[in-house]
Amino acid sequence: MPIPETILAASGPRRSRLSHALTQNIGLALVVALLVACIILYCGLYIATQHRLPGGYELTSTLNNTMPLAFAALAQTLVVLTRGIDLSVGGVIDLTNAVAALTLMGGPVSTTIWTIAILGIGALCGLLNGVLVAVGRLQPILVTLSTLSIFQGIAIKILPQPGGAMPPGFTGVLANPNVPLSLIYIPLIGILWAIFRRTRLGVSVFAIGNDAMAASSHGISVKRTTILAYMLGGVASACAGLFLAANATAGDATTGDTYTLTSIVAAVLGGVSLFGGRGSGLGALFGAFVTVMVVNILFFAHIDPLYQTFYEGLFLLAAVIAANVIGQIVRRRR
Repeated sequence: MPIPETILAASGPRRSRLSHALTQNIGLALVVALLVACIILYCGLYIATQHRLPGGYELTSTLNNTMPLAFAALAQTLVVLTRGIDLSVGGVIDLTNAVAALTLMGGPVSTTIWTIAILGIGALCGLLNGVLVAVGRLQPILVTLSTLSIFQGIAIKILPQPGGAMPPGFTGVLANPNVPLSLIYIPLIGILWAIFRRTRLGVSVFAIGNDAMAASSHGISVKRTTILAYMLGGVASACAGLFLAANATAGDATTGDTYTLTSIVAAVLGGVSLFGGRGSGLGALFGAFVTVMVVNILFFAHIDPLYQTFYEGLFLLAAVIAANVIGQIVRRRR
């Protein structure tokens, strides 16, 4: 029996919409699949070495270790979407971590005030980067590489040696070792990203990443949007510094150094395009989880610590290349 033409006509647009949705979210779908594979491999190795299933402690530990990188990847995503890059993420983490170690020692009121102030420091760092890039018309990679050194230098000046102590209440809220409170923060990040994506600023960030000249011709202020993107990235980096301090229960002016590169890797794994205009904060969050899970897998695989960094980089590089190839194939078949 022939298919009625009305059904064929209706199925075309529906199939087209489905294809478009798949194309737009291919990066997110791939990183979720990769995360599931990593979890299965991790559980298998854990059972083989520990002779039991991972429990609540392992879940909480993994989540607490992921949150700083998740915020760092989110910071990187906000900037990369505008066709920029932020190499100062690690420096902002160092600086805010050092300030937290010296100031978060009082009661709840004092801790709250200083936490807000530290987020403000992150915003100011982002403001400096944004102004130099948008107003000064300087290359983002050169600007943020320079400010990385500046922020790291200030952090070491403030806290020459690791030290300080986080209040139990602060640690309990951000990185409770017994309760996986991060299971609350992860959906919250997703909700906030969904809201941001639908705001005028969120639309503008994606617009200038796709075509800055076209966005400007439609009344979008490229300079203002770029500056705000860097400022929000600075706030997200400050959040990473605070979560890192809470997880370690102390401060360290060099603890954020590795987060600059890993934040880029996590963002790219999450489907963020380094050419701007495509990606999501949720994808970057899953990319951060994959990165942390790779470290856990290598540990339980009993890889020599001297070679763990090598294998970690090799695995992540292979994952990025595979995701890119699969994404291109899907888009060509669109």
